[in-house]
Amino acid sequence: MSRAPDFDAVIVGAGAAGLHCAAIAGQRGAKVLLLDHAARVAEKIRISGGGRCNFTNRDATPANFLSENPHFCRSALARYTPQDFIALLARHGIAWHEKHKGQLFCDRSAEDIITMLLRECDAGGVTRRQPCVVQAVRHGAEGFEIDTDAGPVHAPRLVVATGGLSIPKIGASDFGYRLAQQFGHRIVATRPGLVPLTFDAAAWAAFVPLAGISLEVGIETGTGKARGRFLEDLLFTHRGLSGPAVLQISSYWQPGAPLCVDLADGADLAAALLQAKRHSRRQLGNELAELLPRRLAEAWLSGRPGWAARPVAEMKDQELRSLAESLQRWQIVPDGTEGYRKAEVTLGGVDTRELSSQTLESRLAPGLHFIGEVVDVTGWLGGYNFQWAWASAHACAQALAARPR
Repeated sequence: MSRAPDFDAVIVGAGAAGLHCAAIAGQRGAKVLLLDHAARVAEKIRISGGGRCNFTNRDATPANFLSENPHFCRSALARYTPQDFIALLARHGIAWHEKHKGQLFCDRSAEDIITMLLRECDAGGVTRRQPCVVQAVRHGAEGFEIDTDAGPVHAPRLVVATGGLSIPKIGASDFGYRLAQQFGHRIVATRPGLVPLTFDAAAWAAFVPLAGISLEVGIETGTGKARGRFLEDLLFTHRGLSGPAVLQISSYWQPGAPLCVDLADGADLAAALLQAKRHSRRQLGNELAELLPRRLAEAWLSGRPGWAARPVAEMKDQELRSLAESLQRWQIVPDGTEGYRKAEVTLGGVDTRELSSQTLESRLAPGLHFIGEVVDVTGWLGGYNFQWAWASAHACAQALAARPR
């Protein structure tokens, strides 16, 4: 005699994707159980955006995401847009603002987003258990048997929304990848994304005095379809480079590859220096400090003995062009990253070629779904990863509610 399922769907992971999926599916009639091994839900939401949660990007498109299967994200993103999530905030009276480049933040606190998602789950009659650890999962003709430290659960559908490996101190784990592999799924190699880059200590010693300097730069790496280029703020640190420019480019950077940095933000430094040569009586160091942060100008000229004190009018044209070239095409090779402890996301994950782009359901194990960061879809810095969480959750929830049993 077959056993009646305890729930229509079990969702593992009570972060952005898991909460949103549970709420939508519950409100559409599915009986949902939401599990998480942590005592508190949505820690990544709580700490994001400096505590104000950069909850989406108004300009999100598939072009803002990295994946070995780049077209996979199109369907979900088209069916749940930033405007859809903004409308949800409006229904809950949550005030927000745009910082720049389409990045949207809560006016008050990231807690507003968490409270909203929990209320939405309550409205859908979602059952939540936490902390609750999944110990084993079995799949048979009648669905999934899930062993937890609170007892076994039976459901025809299982959704994995357990995130990636980034920021282990808030509970990140490889559970989702291990479960995917248990059911025969390929994992696209994972690595830290949106992460500061580090350099060999000896090679970086000359730049340590620049720690704390921030300026807008152009930064690029890679070639062809793998090329990334951004115009963002860069921050010098004692160990290397950080700031939005470096976090963005880190997702494109491959070990051993150089970065090319334009420290003058697209200005024509050579033309500016040659113009100064014709009209100025000042020293080159003072002229360069008009075009760049003074500490940066001084550090750059320190590698060219005597140049800083030379009158710019006495410099050769080729010397000025060479100086400008060194600043606008600064080539430097990182030796690594700050790792998952400081990475905002995890690149790679469950291979999307083995998932339905419509429902996020496994093509290998019917009834098994993967959503959010655990899959091989990674957004740029600036709210894109949250938008993927909302959109993939919505696509999956529609499938759960359409045929819950």
